[in-house]
Amino acid sequence: MKDFWINKNVFITGATGFLGYWLTKALVQARANVVTLVRDLDPQSALISTNLISKTRVVQGALEDYAALERAINEHEIDTVFHLGAQTIVGTALRNPLPTFESNIRGTYNLLEACRQHRSLVKRIVVASSDKAYGSSPVLPYTEEMPLKGQHPYDVSKSCTDLLSYTYYHTYSLPVAVARCGNLYGGGDLNWSRLVPGTIRNFHSKIAPVIRSDGTFTRDYLYVEDAVYAYLMLAENFHKENIAGQAFNFGPNAPYSVLEVVGALQRLMHCFDLPPKVLNEARDEIRDQSLDSQKAKQLLGWQPLFDLEQGLQRSIDWYTKYLDGVLEEEVCSV
Repeated sequence: MKDFWINKNVFITGATGFLGYWLTKALVQARANVVTLVRDLDPQSALISTNLISKTRVVQGALEDYAALERAINEHEIDTVFHLGAQTIVGTALRNPLPTFESNIRGTYNLLEACRQHRSLVKRIVVASSDKAYGSSPVLPYTEEMPLKGQHPYDVSKSCTDLLSYTYYHTYSLPVAVARCGNLYGGGDLNWSRLVPGTIRNFHSKIAPVIRSDGTFTRDYLYVEDAVYAYLMLAENFHKENIAGQAFNFGPNAPYSVLEVVGALQRLMHCFDLPPKVLNEARDEIRDQSLDSQKAKQLLGWQPLFDLEQGLQRSIDWYTKYLDGVLEEEVCSV
C-alpha cells in the first residue's frame, strides 16, 4: 500500500535511531512528507551519515519538551505519528534509571497529550513497545492478553508506555496502537554493545566476540525491515475495527539463544577459529522471551519476510561495507 503514504504528513520520533532510520527511509521512498524529531545531531547516526535527514523536515527538540512536540504536530499538520523515540539500552537504564524514565515515560505522555490537543489533525499513532513490557513469565510465548509486569527499569518504562497508550485510547478515543517487537537487528545499528553488531564487528576485525550472559538466554530476533513492514501495515490498517486501542506482537515465532545467534554469524562469516568469550556477568535481565504473532497475522496479514540466516547475511553485508568505508545508500526492501 505504498500509495497510501503519498503526501501524508508523518512525524517520527526517534528517527536518528536504528529502527527510525529504516522507517524514515521507507516512508521517504513512499513519498510521504516526513518530519523528524532530532535531539542530538550524532554524525554516526545512519540518518545523518547517509544524508537521509536532508529529505525530511527536522524539528529540534527532546521528548521531554512538550512544547517542541506540540509545535511539530501543529505547524506541520501531522496526520500520522510513529513514536519510536526512547532510551533503548537495558544496561544504560540499569546504571541510571531516571533518564530512561524521563525519556520513555514522560516522553510518551507528552507526545500523546500533544496529539490529543490536535485530534482534528492526527488520524493514527503507532507507539513502539517491546517484548520487555511483559516482564518475566513462566508461560511463553507472550500473547497480547497477558499482563504487563516489567520489573527492571527499562522493562517498567515500556510497560508504562503501553498503559499510557491504552489510557489515551480509552479515555480520549485517541487513535493509538502499540507495536511490541522482539530484539531488532540489522544494518544501521551502531550500538556495538548489542549482540549482532558487536559480534559482526569483532569477527570482521578477527577478534573473538564477547557474551555478557552465559549464552543460553533466548530471544526473538526480528530483522529490522520486517519491523518496518510491521509498523507500516499497522498504520495502514487503522480504518479497520479492532486495530486502534490494541497491542500487536511482531516476532519471528522462533526464539534463539545468544550462542545460537553467535554460531550462525560464525558460520556465515567463516570465523570458526574465534570461539566467543562467555563472561556470564548479565544481571537483572529476563532469561527467556518469545512472542506469539498470530494476532498480527490474522488481523493485519503480517508475517516476517526474512528468516534469521537471511537477516544476518543482509546485516553482515551492511556492516562489512560500513566498516570498510564503502557504504552507499540502500533502498528499503519493504
